[in-house]
Amino acid sequence: MKTSLKKKVMSITAVSTITIGMLVGANWHSSTVKAKPHQNNGNVKNVIFMVPDGYSASYATSYRWYKGEESAMDSMLVGMHRTYSADTEVTDSAAAGTAMATGVKTNNGMISTSPEGKKLKTILQAAEDAGKSSGLVATSTITHATPAVFASNVASRADEANIAPQLLENDVDVILGGGKKYFPNSLLKKAEKDGYEIVSERNDLKKKNKAKKMIGLFAEEGMAPELDRDETKQPSLAEMTDSALKTLNKDKDGFFLMIEGSQIDWAGHAHDAAWAMKDSQAFEEAVEKALDFAKKDKKTLIVIAGDHDTGGMSVGGYGEYDAKIEVLRDVTATGDFMASQINANKSNIKEIVKKYTTLDLSNDEIEKVKTADKPSIAINEIVSEHALVGWTSTQHTGVDIPLYAFGPSADLFAGLHENTDLPGLMAKAMKIKFKQTK
Repeated sequence: MKTSLKKKVMSITAVSTITIGMLVGANWHSSTVKAKPHQNNGNVKNVIFMVPDGYSASYATSYRWYKGEESAMDSMLVGMHRTYSADTEVTDSAAAGTAMATGVKTNNGMISTSPEGKKLKTILQAAEDAGKSSGLVATSTITHATPAVFASNVASRADEANIAPQLLENDVDVILGGGKKYFPNSLLKKAEKDGYEIVSERNDLKKKNKAKKMIGLFAEEGMAPELDRDETKQPSLAEMTDSALKTLNKDKDGFFLMIEGSQIDWAGHAHDAAWAMKDSQAFEEAVEKALDFAKKDKKTLIVIAGDHDTGGMSVGGYGEYDAKIEVLRDVTATGDFMASQINANKSNIKEIVKKYTTLDLSNDEIEKVKTADKPSIAINEIVSEHALVGWTSTQHTGVDIPLYAFGPSADLFAGLHENTDLPGLMAKAMKIKFKQTK
């Protein structure tokens, strides 16, 4: 049981007292190192493709307020991309991921399979064909939609048991995330015979510095939210990123690595603004690991693109010209965790929410949680209203998504793109063959 969580409250001068109206035209003075994305010269040996699942411009703006300064990604912004799928204006992660992995629009729910049922080749497979190593890192199950699209082909994203062996059949060298339940012992034993090191805890991950191939499965299903990670023995996204880079960098021919911050999306579905911000912070820390590597290597291209927006988050709302994102810095547990601590007769709602958010709920708010079909979402929506974070859906929305890039050939990604453009541009940067047809 969770007994305490360390509060990481950043001291931000003036942020909480400045009104939105005063901020028009305001300049951010960041202490982060500028990434200077527009680097045209140099060969691209490695590509690190990073996907903050569900992360739209609203999340980027909210995270900037949450942090109190520019994020590591802000100076890397080069463009936007469109996210619609083959069968609807609002994509799911399977179709969006397929577009970014294969260059082909497909129907929602399909994994690197065309609407007609044809298997599609991925940019990861093209990199492997060119002699490069490859890796997949996620905080969801590693067989979840986004990582799955890069190294498997199934008609339905729900077929995770069939996705797992395909990751090995496609010779993905580094596999790190959740989803242990989809990797039976027989599959892992075969993987060991093929040269994979198998790890299951954070400390084990740190010890495998000499591994050339690695499978790390740190949870039966999805990994813990960043807000609740201190209750586990699971590594952070940044730690998995660092380990993946050290392992893949042993290949002199280079690598393709996809890293997903999976739970920004899960937080959006749950209307849990604090979880969304904390996992955005965890994603930024992984970006910083990638940037450190790329700046030293000088032959690495980093591309960052959320696959869609989740939840229709707004910055400000409820009829006010204001935003109070600082409220979220005091939240130390997810709404799911708080709801799990409510007793059978629901008499301790006020105490639980106070403990993990510092908010004093009104009687009306307590009643809302008490009578809710999903108490966790009721808690999250109350916290969001205190922070003036609005939501329009518990699903995805169809807005265009920011596109970030750093390193040689980053300029290729400038402008407004289709999500299907991205794998072709990465292949062009690496000078490898990749021509997709339905």
